[in-house]
Amino acid sequence: MATLPTRRTLLRCAVGAAAALPFRAALSAPPAGNANPNAAESRIALVIGNGAYRAAPLTNPPGDAVAVAAALRGLGYDVTLRQNTRLPDLIESLREFSLRAPKASVRMLFYAGHGVQVKGRNYLVPIDADPQTEEEIQRQSADVGEFVDRLSAIRNGINIVVLDACRVNPFAGGVIVGPDGRRLKFRGATPGGLATLDAPVGTLVAFSTAPNGVALDGASGKHSIYARHLLANLPTPGLQIEQLFKRVRIGVAEDTGRAQVPWESSSLTADFCFKTDDKGRCG
Repeated sequence: MATLPTRRTLLRCAVGAAAALPFRAALSAPPAGNANPNAAESRIALVIGNGAYRAAPLTNPPGDAVAVAAALRGLGYDVTLRQNTRLPDLIESLREFSLRAPKASVRMLFYAGHGVQVKGRNYLVPIDADPQTEEEIQRQSADVGEFVDRLSAIRNGINIVVLDACRVNPFAGGVIVGPDGRRLKFRGATPGGLATLDAPVGTLVAFSTAPNGVALDGASGKHSIYARHLLANLPTPGLQIEQLFKRVRIGVAEDTGRAQVPWESSSLTADFCFKTDDKGRCG
């Protein structure tokens, strides 16, 4: 079983000796937003879809990840796709992405799967996690805040973190009725949904629902409600990122009767769209 020091050590490798020069160079670069984030040739993305959990499997995330990865590749992103990651794979994927990040003008993480909060911090849950206590959740999962901190150390370009990860907490106490009607019984006492995460300068963090809220996996259809609206808006020419996520929020809220309302935290300092218009502009 992985331990907390091991998990943190792996994440710190992204700014360790092998990456020291790139990160020092990034720290002396112009402030975020001075580089052209719409230069498609320097866009990278890590797309993760975890669904094959033992305690509370999810139907949509692997397919959501495949579709988002395809959409981003069509928009010129260099995409790394990972599905049903175990803890070592999840940590290594985040580490490798962090190592590549300083050379890109746009860095995007899309994660679909279980996510939980413990003591105000958010964690992405690998499929092999089997915690019995809150402390074990921290040791057996990936800390989103640590990953965002690594990206925020890069002073040029922008960071986009999209978390379709606020589904039912697989470690919450009691019984929850899943979208397919199954009664799921879980352990522990952590709150549902994810905690508020303030985006550092040059970063946008998007959540599939509001802080502490829950977004159930779709009962039918290929994709979660959030992923479906995200995919519908990604290829819109000239649509600025803030307006894109506003459209996603409106669509998800309407489809769920406002039971699920997506939320973003943004400190972007440059205009950005996933696809420019025919004149190469945003907005």
